Amino acid sequence: MSRFLNPAKIGLLALIELYINKTVPASSIVEVLSFITSHLIDSDWLISSSDPESRWNRAEKTVSLVISIADFEKVLSLYTAASGIPGRSLWYAFLDRLWKIDSLDALHEFFHNRSSLLVKTKDELREDAELGIPAPGPEVILLARNSPFGAFVRRCQLEFTRLRFSDVSSLWIDFIKYRQTTATYYRKKTPSFQRLSFDHVLLEGESDWGIDTENVTSIAYGDMLRDDPNSTLPVSTDDIEKLLEFQIEQMQKYGTRIPQEIQHQFHDLLNDSFMVPSLTHYLSYLDAWRAGDYSTSFDYLHRYFDYTMQNRDRSFYQYALMNLAVLQADFGCYKEAIAAMLETVSTARENRDMTCLNFALNWLFHFGRAHPQVTKELESNSMLGTGKESLAYLRGRAKETGMWTLWSSSLMSEAKTGLANGESVATAVEHLVRSSQILVERNMKSMIGSQLSISIALWDRLGVSYLSATTCEVFLRCHTRHSNIDDALKVICRQATTLALKGKYDEALGLLENLDDNALRTWKPSQYWYKFRGIIKLRRDIHRNNLDGAEFLLSQLLQSRNEDLEPDLDVIIDTLHIECLIRRGRLDEAFAKVEAMVANLRDENKDIALRVRLLILKAELLSQCGRPQKGFTIAVRAANVALRARLPPYLWPAIGAIANILTSLGEFEPAIQILTAVLPRTLECEVTSTIAKLYSYLGDANMGMAGKMPPRSNKRMEFMTKALEAIEKSFNHYSSIEDTNKQCEMMAKKATIMKVSGDNVLANDYAAAYLAIRRDATRMKT
Repeated sequence: MSRFLNPAKIGLLALIELYINKTVPASSIVEVLSFITSHLIDSDWLISSSDPESRWNRAEKTVSLVISIADFEKVLSLYTAASGIPGRSLWYAFLDRLWKIDSLDALHEFFHNRSSLLVKTKDELREDAELGIPAPGPEVILLARNSPFGAFVRRCQLEFTRLRFSDVSSLWIDFIKYRQTTATYYRKKTPSFQRLSFDHVLLEGESDWGIDTENVTSIAYGDMLRDDPNSTLPVSTDDIEKLLEFQIEQMQKYGTRIPQEIQHQFHDLLNDSFMVPSLTHYLSYLDAWRAGDYSTSFDYLHRYFDYTMQNRDRSFYQYALMNLAVLQADFGCYKEAIAAMLETVSTARENRDMTCLNFALNWLFHFGRAHPQVTKELESNSMLGTGKESLAYLRGRAKETGMWTLWSSSLMSEAKTGLANGESVATAVEHLVRSSQILVERNMKSMIGSQLSISIALWDRLGVSYLSATTCEVFLRCHTRHSNIDDALKVICRQATTLALKGKYDEALGLLENLDDNALRTWKPSQYWYKFRGIIKLRRDIHRNNLDGAEFLLSQLLQSRNEDLEPDLDVIIDTLHIECLIRRGRLDEAFAKVEAMVANLRDENKDIALRVRLLILKAELLSQCGRPQKGFTIAVRAANVALRARLPPYLWPAIGAIANILTSLGEFEPAIQILTAVLPRTLECEVTSTIAKLYSYLGDANMGMAGKMPPRSNKRMEFMTKALEAIEKSFNHYSSIEDTNKQCEMMAKKATIMKVSGDNVLANDYAAAYLAIRRDATRMKT
């Protein structure tokens, strides 16, 4: 196996020669040059399709070109040649050039003549002028020496001169095998073609050697022409290294594993290579890490850095530590991960590697935000400093050193931290805009997913659900192909959450099912996907009052708490657990769990929105216990914090809880006024359960006002009519999310209103509808 050359590169050189000699017709020049360029230049712009599978097309094309000449045929057979024999295709002209390399001497001559494709140097032009050789005319096509094609031709010439005789012989034999599959086609088109035309020496000597020609052929080529089962693929070290670098880049950039087909093809090429680059161990480490195989990934990581450290001494030691820390953190070994990353910081400082140092500090900051209980000791010893100080330092260092990715990431982190702490929304938007400017100016497409994820969260927190949904759609349609699988998965899950909150459970599950299969081969995204799918089913079972199924799903989800569960999933599961306990009537357990969650969030200084959510839940639990007045200060505090932090989706439920308390105190008119004011804004948030709850509170307040009016008065009928309308709207919203318990409750209220108003017929109809809902719910459970 040569270091660079293989039969496929000889084919590319022949194709470049056809282009120089104007054999390629004008109509096919773009296609032919694009084909050559795609195999010479590594560039993301060559990937034009939005399909995630197309990301691996380059690797497939490289492998396919190395093992078979068929790729040349696909491109060239569609066009006729511009010169030569009339009626012949460009594919024939290409084969004719390859078959004219009919001996080892012809192969040497082929590479020697590649200089004629290049623009001559000044010294060569001066020598030609002295010898009387005219300079090439303007109509002659020649390659600039520094152009991509010129550099490729010069590299091929140089590598050929470096080959030993044994390597040249192996290259010649591989070239014959590579070209041999076209012999049948070329024989049909060329009458003079004979059985031994692949080697001019054998063809010339056949008349002298006679029957001994077969013996000479067997000695020279062995079983090569008889499909030797022990033959190897004609792969070069350069091909192996390029494929390795490409696969590692794709895995690091998009967070997915290598598709199995490409993995098998690459292993076949690697088996035929007598030299295995050390980068292979790093690729195996990445694949094992993405697959969730801790011990294998740990082993390959050590093996890779054992090889590299022999040649690169301690200057790369910090990168080994950094990879080790990231690996251990992913598999839940948090203390070991922090120790390794702190050593990374020390080593990077010692070696003055600012890139590694800034990355390590950035990682420590985000790790501390995700796992505050682990980094608490470090923060108390002032090793990491406060969050704002860390971010300010990272932002300054990134700007100084030109690390645009870190600079943009720091701005996004500042926006995220500001929102979580309930600080100015305008400041958070300013950070996002500055981050977006860096992304656009530096064309950092891979980070747009993270930036839009924060924008989506911002619109959700501001209660502008339409803009949140639109941003999700923009990301999925325009930016998915450039983004990491984690970003894409979280946006899809957010869309599925929106659908599930509207009661469209089948659509939400269908959205999750449409994810790319190869993406779900990666360990962490697949775990996130399975858990989120379980959460949607859990929400559906709770609403349908299938509490046995809900508790079964809960038991599975709660068992995974010891794993590295994402913080957003953790809160959702806990909230649904509390709702399940409430529906079971175990209010004391639900209240204890809420108290524990509030204390935990206070200790860890988590997102302020979560604390407001738990305060509202606590006030509602007290209402469920029949003591709504005890939750008055809690509801007011929740409303106050939500107002200061600009959290409309949590402000309106808090106001609703206050209105419910006012209703329990007999202050019906203020309750109606409050609810009438906030309901239009609640509709903008598009949270169906909250809307239904507020309409239910409005119905209760109106019914209370009706009770204050004189019997059979118009005012009394007016308030009862308003109460019925509000209860009807609440029923419709509960029906859309399939909440059977609340549907029954609203139907019972409607029957009561009809009975009080004296319409017994409608009261009986509503009572019958109540029983029908109960029967349907029981049937659905079975």
